[in-house]
Amino acid sequence: MSGVAELDAPTTGGVIEVFNPSTEQRIGEVADSDKAAVDRAVARARETFEKGVWKNLTAARRAEVLWRAADIIKERANEIAAVEAIDNGMTRAHARNLILGSCEMLYYYAGWVTKIHGDAVDIITEGGIMGTFQEYHGYSLMEPIGVVGLIIPWNGPFYVAISKIAPALAAGCSAVLKPAEETPLSALKLESIFRDAGVPEGVLNVLTGNGETTGAALAAHPDVNKISFTGSTEVGKILVRAASGNLKRLQLELGGKSPLIMFNDADLTRAIPGAAIGLLVNSGQNCCCTSRMYVQRGIYEEVVDKLAVAAKAFRMGGSEDTDVDLGPLISAKQRDRVLGIVNEGVARGATVVTGGKAMDRPGYFVEPTILTGTTPDMRLITDEIFGPVGSVIPFDDEDEVLGWANDTEYGLAATLWTENIGRAHRLAKRIQSGLVWVNCALAADQSLPFGGYKQSGWGHERGWKGLEAYMNTKSVYVGL
Repeated sequence: MSGVAELDAPTTGGVIEVFNPSTEQRIGEVADSDKAAVDRAVARARETFEKGVWKNLTAARRAEVLWRAADIIKERANEIAAVEAIDNGMTRAHARNLILGSCEMLYYYAGWVTKIHGDAVDIITEGGIMGTFQEYHGYSLMEPIGVVGLIIPWNGPFYVAISKIAPALAAGCSAVLKPAEETPLSALKLESIFRDAGVPEGVLNVLTGNGETTGAALAAHPDVNKISFTGSTEVGKILVRAASGNLKRLQLELGGKSPLIMFNDADLTRAIPGAAIGLLVNSGQNCCCTSRMYVQRGIYEEVVDKLAVAAKAFRMGGSEDTDVDLGPLISAKQRDRVLGIVNEGVARGATVVTGGKAMDRPGYFVEPTILTGTTPDMRLITDEIFGPVGSVIPFDDEDEVLGWANDTEYGLAATLWTENIGRAHRLAKRIQSGLVWVNCALAADQSLPFGGYKQSGWGHERGWKGLEAYMNTKSVYVGL
């Protein structure tokens, strides 16, 4: 059992077995919550919202509760990280960093709670509808949107859960959280953590289940005012249709096929390790991973060789291992999909420089993989791989590579490596993505908005925009 307690069997719906991706061993089971369970959870959330047991607390009190929740998580960081690593397969160190990052997210939004307000303006009109001179005092109100459904993925479940819970509760909403069926275990700790911090019973509800059952019922529920979803573009499109019944608001953080562009003047002592991290973090299971790496021809051969060396240097191991850098993929299905994309590319002429195979050990491990000789129509270039696989493509000039970088249905993130500051700012404006890194990799902060262009999503998380996304704005005119 690896220290994870097996959960009680559900009273409704079926069960979902949970496996450790590092060992392929079963570590527990959770409920596949049915529509009736979703109805009950939404009803609890709706009751708490209408009664105002959370939203009507003073702002200072709600801020204090969120701060206390962060403190509890920080105190239990090692325990939660151990569960996250066993459930997801990520390394203990990476899991702990994400748990501590979730604390910072809560601290940040706790600080916003006492600063939520609208605007006020005095208005004088002449003529208009009334046909006379008129004075008004006008103001706007920021109000919580209501009951929100939060649907999170498997590639960092605890952190993504907090990135949604923190602004939702800061805004005064009540919530139903559905973790991914592959990684439900750390999310099951959240109800008790927030209850211990002082969030009233029923304000935050956690439901396990499959996407096509629990997730679908939550998305279509007529008493849910908003869905915040992180996951694939394919599922995002399904949610758009499911939300049409009551036109609930949607916040979608979807897929990516992020380009990296490295120019001849790049500082390779920083660019090579940065590119390797940007490609391989969490074994490539990150929507921002730069699996398309465009390198200017003057340094192309050198970069390919050094990237291969860097990739080989990453230490692979399971969630129980120490001193490792990368863990397995989430499942046998994902491992086979990733290797299928690699093998298909090789069959069509791509060359594996390093990696390209499953590891000969238990667990869903795939070697860090670098390829060359790809063409724009290969799935290696068009599809989100979600594995430790990157292709290196030579280019000659700025306009050429910009066209290639933007030639995708996605627009989540991009990375630029250049010492030319003018070029950096010029390309940052022209590239079609919601996030651009210049001479760095995967930098993130809760103060800046995170969201994508094109089919990478709708709306933003983090920052003020992330909080505003959980609120309605009302304008009031008072005649004087």
